[in-house]
Amino acid sequence: MKILSITAQKPSSTGSGVYLTEVVKALKEQGHVQAVMAGVTREDNVELPEGVTLYPVYFESEELPYPVVGMSDEMPYKSTRYMDMTEEMTKQFKTAFLKVLDQAVEKEDPDLILCHHLYYLTALVRERYPEKKVYGFCHNTDLRQMENTAFQREFIRSQIPALDRIFALQKMQKDVIQKTYQISDEHIQIIGTGYNSHIFYREGEKASRCDQIKRMIFAGKITQKKGVKSFLRALNLLDYDKEHLKITLAGGAGNEKEYREIVELAEQCRYKVEFAGCVSQIRLAQLYNESDIFVLPSMFEGLPLTVIESLACADRVVMTELPGVKEWLDETVPGADIRYVKLPRMRGADEPVEEDLPAFEERLAKALCEALEEKIQSISDVNNISWERIAEEVIR
Repeated sequence: MKILSITAQKPSSTGSGVYLTEVVKALKEQGHVQAVMAGVTREDNVELPEGVTLYPVYFESEELPYPVVGMSDEMPYKSTRYMDMTEEMTKQFKTAFLKVLDQAVEKEDPDLILCHHLYYLTALVRERYPEKKVYGFCHNTDLRQMENTAFQREFIRSQIPALDRIFALQKMQKDVIQKTYQISDEHIQIIGTGYNSHIFYREGEKASRCDQIKRMIFAGKITQKKGVKSFLRALNLLDYDKEHLKITLAGGAGNEKEYREIVELAEQCRYKVEFAGCVSQIRLAQLYNESDIFVLPSMFEGLPLTVIESLACADRVVMTELPGVKEWLDETVPGADIRYVKLPRMRGADEPVEEDLPAFEERLAKALCEALEEKIQSISDVNNISWERIAEEVIR
């Protein structure tokens, strides 16, 4: 089968980008002929499997004279927010992407088009090629954009229901898709996520067995929407020997002002906090293996890959009780070593109510303390999760 995968932003730089890239790899192993269209800059080094053709749409160019438009309002690279798109910018976006799309479709003649994010570009693709089979992946940030901004909302709502199939990560997300787009139940398939077992796996004993130093790690955008400020404040509520606990924050800045505030909080933390920056998948696996506890205090997620990857590396997990995520994990990784923390009340999709944060941080500190004091290291079975299974579901 000939398959064209499409994203409006950089592949591999975010969770949805990793999802696209890993599905492309798995489909290649199955022998499918593939191409990828993505929004990038000329400086980006896009890594795709050998034989997969890239059709780049260049931002920060004459045709698109602004940074890549991000599905999150805060991306780990310089980006443009959809809510800030003017009529002229939107016209430039549409013209540039449709030009490259037409070239890709003419040359590749795909049997199937896979669009990542149920948003503006996917709507453009559906409208442009009504005769083609087009599937759409939801990554949750697209639903947040539909809720938070009016950008092209009616046009998007008119086209997404016309997709031949929609893939949701978990049941709660499926319910929101149905509510947002008035789509029938049989039109949406819960597909979950995968992880790369060749990179993320348990490798030897934890370092803490030798030096008695417990290590916690967070991986993701360094922002409060990911709960990083609350994580640092919760650490200061712990009564744990400061010489025997180290923290690593892996990921890029959401925005520079908030990042500086987080650095200041880290400097005031009673425990040593290291900023690892954006790291490769291989380095991230090393950090997971060096750590004992993975912490994800995020305010909003679809189905975080980082949780699966850290469990595969035998980390204990402390995370927020994200809607739909706990149910999927309970079903897919039964008995996983995870402690859930009740979220604060939210304004909109991902803005916590400020006065609820102290109580939330106390709950988070309690869960961190329990994870630190737990003596038994259980190993979670993540063998049912794979990109190969996702690829098979897509084709089936």
